[in-house]
Amino acid sequence: MKILVVGSINMDLTTYVDKLPLQGETKFGNSFIQCPGGKGANQAVASSLAGGDVTMLGAIGNDANGISLKNILENKGVKLKLKVDEKVTTGCASILIEEELHDNRIIVVPGANFSLTKEVIDENIDLIKETDIVISQLEIPLKTVEYLGEICKKYQKIFILNPSPGNKLPESLLKNVTYLTPNETELKLITGEEDIETAVESLLSLGVEKVLVTLGKKGVYYADKKMKKMFPAHVVQAIDTTAAGDCFNGTFAAFISKGKSIEESIDLAQVASSICVRRKGAISSLPTIEEIIK
Repeated sequence: MKILVVGSINMDLTTYVDKLPLQGETKFGNSFIQCPGGKGANQAVASSLAGGDVTMLGAIGNDANGISLKNILENKGVKLKLKVDEKVTTGCASILIEEELHDNRIIVVPGANFSLTKEVIDENIDLIKETDIVISQLEIPLKTVEYLGEICKKYQKIFILNPSPGNKLPESLLKNVTYLTPNETELKLITGEEDIETAVESLLSLGVEKVLVTLGKKGVYYADKKMKKMFPAHVVQAIDTTAAGDCFNGTFAAFISKGKSIEESIDLAQVASSICVRRKGAISSLPTIEEIIK
């Protein structure tokens, strides 16, 4: 099965610090790295490294970051279909990693990612027709994601939506989603519910086929209309959780594409995430299939 990722491509600027500064406070950081990222790019590479046949549809600016990101993604085995927008810069994310708590804060400047419009989807409709699984996130325009969902439904494609950054989502989008993969915070933002099971039930009632809630150290909660199951996490000492969710999503899609069951795919995706969080960076932290299944 072929995988198409429709999503963001960013350059990540990551600073590691013992504790995050308070408002108005200036602090020294411990280290800094610049590396490729963006939820779309991260998930595409994670899926490719896990053995998926992956193409990415995205947008970059005509700048050094865009050229660098294009080369890196191709070197990771991702086939590319890119819109180059001359008017804006390539997307950029400023990331602060608090090393004491292994936590992060992220600010994204979308740049060219917001050039990924409905018209770009129409221009690449044959690409969607030829694929089996479509993955998207919310670092591109919501109207584009809504339209993509309609197209996936029309052509009976598996549509995996990672609703990050978290936001309230229209029912017209949710009813077209095969797998919705929020984390706990995103789940609350989407549904307004504090209780996980209640929130998930509300999503299923709105037409989402399957829901996977990533819960960090607690694992993954899965539900559809026939099954509900908690998958415990693999306990590890995390040093950087930036790409944990993206790693999970991309790896999950890769194993689904290879005919693995939902349970097997979740287990293997959790193995991949447990490797990812023990490394620094986004794309640089993603494991290969050999590391996942050994």
